Amino acid sequence: MNELTLDTAVAALRAGGVIAYPTEAVWGLGCDPGNQEAVEALLRLKQRPVEKGMILVAANLPQLEGWVHLDHLPSARQQEVLASWPGANTWILPAGARAPGWITGEHTGLAVRISAHPLVKALCEAWGGPVVSTSANLAGEPPARQRGDLDPRLLALLDGVLDGSTGGLAQPTPIRDALSGSTLRS
Repeated sequence: MNELTLDTAVAALRAGGVIAYPTEAVWGLGCDPGNQEAVEALLRLKQRPVEKGMILVAANLPQLEGWVHLDHLPSARQQEVLASWPGANTWILPAGARAPGWITGEHTGLAVRISAHPLVKALCEAWGGPVVSTSANLAGEPPARQRGDLDPRLLALLDGVLDGSTGGLAQPTPIRDALSGSTLRS
């Protein structure tokens, strides 16, 4: 398995690769969300249907420009979202023009998070934009909480691993709908 540095992780993303990296609670799989072939490769590896949509992680709000429409939310909802970031809070926001169907799936919204996890933030900063973030496991299998939990079948198919530690959360980040305020995953 290729051990990646931030520079080689960015090179792998630019080349259309799929990488594993630690997130707030579990290990994630990531790729360039604007590269349809990379996203389709990730979905094949994970055995996940495209209809479910993907989560994007970012280092800051400007990285999400064009991907989502925060301004389509009522002011109070905008403030709630912004007050929760950076942090372990994933929100479904109205999808923007940059969000293709291979990212949104069958949804009109896009799940996004501005992460406070140091390695996720550093990866997005080095990459210069958001990265796909889905749990590093085969569909239906439990997510990997530690690097040693990564499925060898999955590892064999990746372009590399950016080593580090998860943020120690007991559960993956909550997912809430920013328009309604409803919780989809707690």
